[in-house]
Amino acid sequence: MATLVLSAVGTAIGGPIGGSIGAIIGQQADLLIFGGGSREGPRLKELSVTTSSYGQPIPRHFGRMRVAGTVIWSTELVESSSKEGGGKGRPSTKTYSYSVSFAVALSSTPLAGIGRIWADGNLLRGASGDLKAAGAMRTYLGTGDNPADPLIAADRGSSAPAFRDCAYVVFEDLQLADFGNRIPALTFEVFGHDDAQVSLGQLVPQSDPVSGQVLLENARGFSDEGGPVGSSLAAIDKVFPLSCVTTAAGLKLAAEQSFAANVPTLPEQLSSLDSEDAEARDKRRGEKRGREPLALRYYDEERDYQPGVQRALGRRPDGRESMIDLPAAMTATGARQLANSNAHRTRFQDETILWKTGELDPQIGPGSVVKVPGSSGFWSVRSWEWFDRGIEMGLERLAPALGAIVASDAGSANTPLDLPVTPTILDAFEAPLDGASDPANPVLLAATTSIGAGWRGASLFVEQGSALVEIGSARSERAVMGVLASPVGPSGSAIIEPSAFLEVDLPSDDLGFASTDITGVAMGANRLLVGGEVIQFLAAAPINPFRWKLSGLLRGRAGTEDAAIEGHAAETPVVLLDERLTTLDPASVPSSTTTQIAAIGQGDENAVYSALRNVGVSRRPPMPVAPRIRILGNGSIEACWTRRARGQWRWNDGGGVPLIEETESYEVGFGPISAPAAAWNTSEALFVLEPAEQSDLVSQFGSNPLWVRQIGTFGQSSPLLLTILS
Repeated sequence: MATLVLSAVGTAIGGPIGGSIGAIIGQQADLLIFGGGSREGPRLKELSVTTSSYGQPIPRHFGRMRVAGTVIWSTELVESSSKEGGGKGRPSTKTYSYSVSFAVALSSTPLAGIGRIWADGNLLRGASGDLKAAGAMRTYLGTGDNPADPLIAADRGSSAPAFRDCAYVVFEDLQLADFGNRIPALTFEVFGHDDAQVSLGQLVPQSDPVSGQVLLENARGFSDEGGPVGSSLAAIDKVFPLSCVTTAAGLKLAAEQSFAANVPTLPEQLSSLDSEDAEARDKRRGEKRGREPLALRYYDEERDYQPGVQRALGRRPDGRESMIDLPAAMTATGARQLANSNAHRTRFQDETILWKTGELDPQIGPGSVVKVPGSSGFWSVRSWEWFDRGIEMGLERLAPALGAIVASDAGSANTPLDLPVTPTILDAFEAPLDGASDPANPVLLAATTSIGAGWRGASLFVEQGSALVEIGSARSERAVMGVLASPVGPSGSAIIEPSAFLEVDLPSDDLGFASTDITGVAMGANRLLVGGEVIQFLAAAPINPFRWKLSGLLRGRAGTEDAAIEGHAAETPVVLLDERLTTLDPASVPSSTTTQIAAIGQGDENAVYSALRNVGVSRRPPMPVAPRIRILGNGSIEACWTRRARGQWRWNDGGGVPLIEETESYEVGFGPISAPAAAWNTSEALFVLEPAEQSDLVSQFGSNPLWVRQIGTFGQSSPLLLTILS
């Protein structure tokens, strides 16, 4: 605040030079008032992303970490196109998609495995190893016998490197539609051979073998970004105090208090020190180790390795708190324990003494933990100096053991859900004309769904001979589809049936139905295709997570009264007719009982097939309705009926409906429908049977039904019963 104020005042008085002077004075005032803060250690990478820069070191990773990696090989983008929709009366859409193949180096030390992968913050690969986008991935763990990747070898020829002793992954034909048609920013979860702990021997393999057994407490992963090993050890020492001693056997590393077992006691101190010794002692006693570190920044494993902060308990110092950055993966409780231990230890670091003795145990040296006669606790030998009359050691008190571990909370984070990619469930069928489609073309639909919400869609194909020809992609939203849990009886389809119900088993517990009211039903809501019958329902209620009860039924919708009359057996397929269905192009998919539709999604090891069912229903005229019989004065039977038209399900003006078919034609039959004893054709919704014909038919064939059906351009309707002749 003072910086802004004094800078403005200085500019007003002295121009640009005055503004600069005012800003400097303001900064000094701000530091005195607010404190300058303190950040120690290598900085944690908040938004580290995959790079491809020459000269950048490839880090070493130990335990478990989330790392960015470096792109070491890539192809150009590969473009592909596909045509969707089209056919007579409908435009087609040509879509383009892009894919790329590339390799990413992850670690200059061998790894035990690769876990999750994030792309632009979303999961590209789940914990179970499933890719969420189309493509393939191969992993090379950095061993000395890694072969050259076949894709890189095909691109680079005999000069293709195998990148041995470098862990890397290769993506082949990764689809980029979900990432703006570019290589996304990737981060990888990597696991070392000891995937939940880090030892000093891993970081400094040249050290004494005993050092390799010393674990960094609570650290479950650590990244060494390169540079001198001493800089990494210096960062670790700020949180995990180290004892580093050079011996004849090599560099000996240990945690500071790991020598606390069988601690020796120093000999009695010499009674006198000369003036030079006393001056050195007073100077060392005046040295301070700095203020208490109270906060620790780390990578929080419970929050997908995002940076987290844990603060130590106790009184805060004046001004801004001290902060230590440590590029290690930890849990929240482990980080809190380290922060508390660090603050607790720092409180004792200023308690030092000089101890001069004429004799010393040869096992005691710099870094040793000792006891001092007449003093409690343990002391660490920090310095060692020979004088003409003895050995003087600088001792620092070690903090006593800390109390019980204080549990901590990592906090909440909007981490992406790891939903496994599950196999596709497919149902292809022909549906009644909806009134908006061309009546000359069949209405072909594909319902695709899955047992899990991680399903990401599928490519659709039509079988032609022994080959599969791609016809587009299914919608990424899962359709609501299942099977009847129990049989459904026949219905006359005349009125809504409030007490009627059906039960549907769904493949997933996150799929379901919604209730509506009479107005919603009138507007076309809640339309189910059950076998070949379209049914609407009012109320939906779950019986269990997978089974739903649908009640208040309106049967035989869209001209499917013939299917309603027959009823349906258990296990009959059920599909909710809504926008989640995929329309198939009739120009590519023939409306035939031999047509086979296939789907291949990310979770499908093999193609999933469905035969096209309800073939012809969209181009077959609906059954006539409202039969009326009148006996004329001469004994003739006059039969009439009401015509309906495909797709014209709303009788808005109360008048006649459009013909839709090329000509109006009906077949009236007597006897069995498949082989009538007699048949007549008429061009109007009226038929008269003379008394003599009635007598001849009954005497020759006995009592039989008299029925009528409409002859359409592409098929015949189901028959409507007019009367029984007897």
